[in-house]
Parts: sequence; C-alpha cells; structure tokens
Amino acid sequence: MDQVFAPWRIEWIRREEKNPDIEDCAFCELPERETDRENLLVARSEHAFVMLNNYPYNPGHLMVIPRTHTGEYGALADDILLDHARLKQRTFDALETALEPDGFNAGLNLGDGAGGSIDDHLHTHVVPRWQGDTNFMPVLSDTTVIVEALEATYDHVRDAFAAQDGAVVPDEDGAVVFE
Repeated sequence: MDQVFAPWRIEWIRREEKNPDIEDCAFCELPERETDRENLLVARSEHAFVMLNNYPYNPGHLMVIPRTHTGEYGALADDILLDHARLKQRTFDALETALEPDGFNAGLNLGDGAGGSIDDHLHTHVVPRWQGDTNFMPVLSDTTVIVEALEATYDHVRDAFAAQDGAVVPDEDGAVVFE
C-alpha cells in the first residue's frame, strides 16, 4: 500500500497566524488579485483555477479549486463540476509534461474531520509521485526534502499549461487562461 505520510504539515495546520493578508477565504481572494505568480496561481478557467500548494508534499503539488465558495461537493452546479473536472485533466497533462512523475495521488478533503486546513472551500489536491519518492528524513529527523524551489516548479508547470491547446498566456507573470 502506498501512503502519503507527512507529519510536518501539522505545523502548517496549527500555526497561530493563518493568513494575515487574507480577510475571509484565501481561495476566494487570491484569484482576484493581480499577482498570479506571487500567489502561485498557474492556470485559470471560467469556473476554476489551479495553484501550487505553498507547503507541498512533493514538487508539483497542485490544487484545482472551483471559484464557488462551498465546502459541499454536492452544492456545485453541473457547469462548475464539468469545468473543474476538465481543469483537473489539464493539470494531470501539465504535470506529466513538466515533471514526468510515475503517478499521482489526487483527492478532496471534505469536512472538518478530513484533515484539510481549509475545509469551507473545497479543492482537489493533485500530488505527483515517483517510484521511491519517500525517504528516511521525515521519520528520523522530522525534516522534509523538497528537491525543487516553488518558483522553479511554478515555471515548469506554467510552461506546460501554456503549451496546451486552447491556452492563452496573458503576460509573463499571469496564470495561463483556458476559455
């Protein structure tokens, strides 16, 4: 059985000052800002967007997020569900192109008990995986090894999204747009 075991993430979840520059919901506010690169947004569609997780399990750990603010999966309208699903397809393709993983872990944390740090705005995690990508560091020394800086991963993944059919690249710092 493959397991994603990341005990170091509890520090992120339990941190005192969550997001000092966010008034209400990070997933509602960040896509409205004009600083996509700074906020790690790599792609957008009509009803969803993709951003890098700023505390990743692995390089390329992305989140596909519907713009609708809800923690209830059943509350999403059909057009939003379809757009979210299509953006997930593009996300898998972009990650395969950019990082060549051996597989993926993908899923939603729904509800308070599911372990997510943001439970009132659903989002799908997509985590690239490689054969043997786990090591002894987290177990023996409470240390994680992320082999690439977020900025470099951002560039690789954004370039892979930009190469897809139907991609519109607004500028060098903006997220790739799919209309």
